[in-house]
Amino acid sequence: MAREAAWLTADKQRLAAVLLQSHQRAFSRPLIASAQPGQPKRLLCQNLFACGFPVLAHGTEQDPSLSYANAAALQLWDSHWDGLIGMPSRLTAPDSERAERSSALGQAKRLDAVQNYRGIRISRKGRRFMINKARIWTLWDAEEQVCGQAACFSDWWWL
Repeated sequence: MAREAAWLTADKQRLAAVLLQSHQRAFSRPLIASAQPGQPKRLLCQNLFACGFPVLAHGTEQDPSLSYANAAALQLWDSHWDGLIGMPSRLTAPDSERAERSSALGQAKRLDAVQNYRGIRISRKGRRFMINKARIWTLWDAEEQVCGQAACFSDWWWL
């Protein structure tokens, strides 16, 4: 029997549901148009993974590690699932940009969400790119506890 795709495990299906619900809560609009209330978590997870624009998430650790990256994020960061998931999320930005990135994440944490974030990122192979008009939001679990942060954007270019 074939092994389940890493991004489609029961744990990641729950995380995808949290990502989508928390985005709706933060911005009063769905993250992806195909996300409809009552849809099976597996379908929501598949739609999020294939949505066509990068979506990433990390946990609440002192030095948070990436817990989710959809297909567009994996492609942009020149990586595969096992290469990005578990990596400290600070490494998605070049050294020179990490303080500014941390500041934006802190602001998003205080406000629950920010829009129109702009910053430089770096792929696993060292290619730099600018992200523009990004949204960053707090992830809330079923018990109303903060369980991480997520970001998405569709406007970016190579530097």
